[in-house]
Amino acid sequence: MSKPLKQIHLAAHFPGVNNTTVWSDPEAGSHIEFDSFAHFARTAERARFDFLFLAEGLRLREQGGEIYDLDVVGRPDTFTVLAALAAVTEHLGLTGTINSTFNEPYEVARQFATLDHLSGGRSAWNVVTSWDAFTGENFRRGGFLPQQERYSRAKEFLATAHELFDSWHGDELLADQAAGEFLRDAKAGSFVHTGHHFDIHGRFNVPRSPQGRPVIFQAGDSDEGREFAASDADAIFSRYATLEEGRAFYTDVKNRLAKYGRRHDQLLILPAATFALADTDAEAQELAREVRRQQVSGATALKHLEFVWNRDLSSYDPDGPLPDIDPAVGDHHISEGRAQVRMYRDPLATAREWRELAAAHHWSIRDLVIETGNRQNFVGSPETIARTIDEYVQADASDGFILVPHITPTGLDAFADKVVPLLQERGVFRTEYEGPTLRHHLGLAHPDDVGGERRAAS
Repeated sequence: MSKPLKQIHLAAHFPGVNNTTVWSDPEAGSHIEFDSFAHFARTAERARFDFLFLAEGLRLREQGGEIYDLDVVGRPDTFTVLAALAAVTEHLGLTGTINSTFNEPYEVARQFATLDHLSGGRSAWNVVTSWDAFTGENFRRGGFLPQQERYSRAKEFLATAHELFDSWHGDELLADQAAGEFLRDAKAGSFVHTGHHFDIHGRFNVPRSPQGRPVIFQAGDSDEGREFAASDADAIFSRYATLEEGRAFYTDVKNRLAKYGRRHDQLLILPAATFALADTDAEAQELAREVRRQQVSGATALKHLEFVWNRDLSSYDPDGPLPDIDPAVGDHHISEGRAQVRMYRDPLATAREWRELAAAHHWSIRDLVIETGNRQNFVGSPETIARTIDEYVQADASDGFILVPHITPTGLDAFADKVVPLLQERGVFRTEYEGPTLRHHLGLAHPDDVGGERRAAS
């Protein structure tokens, strides 16, 4: 008996701060003006995507003590943007990345519960921790927490937020709270939490929302992050979008669920993915090469190399050979606010590897940065991309993808018009939304369902 086809989940990542957006394209627009967010969200909803995803930036990036001006600077407040988008969409889920290191459970729970009410049950929370003292300077003395302490705080933060979400009991509290009997309920909204990180008690002032709680995303890739996701998250925002790496990550995380009494279908794995789409595979390959060169200017290539070398390389020719000096290793780094810096844990070994690659392929600095860091995940005609995405999902390399276009805000339009219909023809992607909430879109149970056995679509 053949295995039933998995249904593909698709989401749209509004790019935000990055090195992937092509600013030189005539269609490139603002990352601040609401029209950009609205166009992007409406395109995703027209294509019947599950949700829109917003990342978070809590401080302007710096390089060598100066603001990094080679990608977008600044980012509007997440909750404000998502609340505004709730008014111009009807079905699309609204996912925001909110930090658990610098915020407090009461305020975050209140904001998400409010967003869930405003949107009719479409909110989701990507729970992240902050790893650097540079960002922490905006919030508190001391800046940051060690990794183990960050995840300990994140787990308690989320548990505390769940206590607040659940503090309004009973289906009757989902009704219009204007009725006086709700105000006479002595238990409504009351909570007490005493723990290592939080010691709070009081009364939560937002009644139970349509989803009960927002859908919970997690994006950490460390062992602690994977355990956190397996125990508490509804979905993982993964960086593994190749078939081999995706299957390994998928298997590892899904196998962790049993210890927490969870089934495989109670946690979705959704990698971020970029694409280059054209009428033919050959045209798409040419477009992909052009986009990569637009993404990585000479100045950008030098700045990227500084992530590893930890030196000012502005005097080097980006179209010339790699530096013959070694990286400067130490606690201080000239790049601040960059997650990429953490990827190169052994800069001396990375420099050796890159020199060998550059010598073997006759690459310049710019060539190396392009070839090692900015390849699109899916390149081809609509038919090729639709087939490849379907193959990855059916092979358990993911449950779907969070798409990151290189143009804002129109970069999703062609995918919506040309690839989505082919996935629908294959019978692996919805033609209409199945229900009103994000939990319906994702096939997740409502937290009030006893034992989690009653599916959201019922």
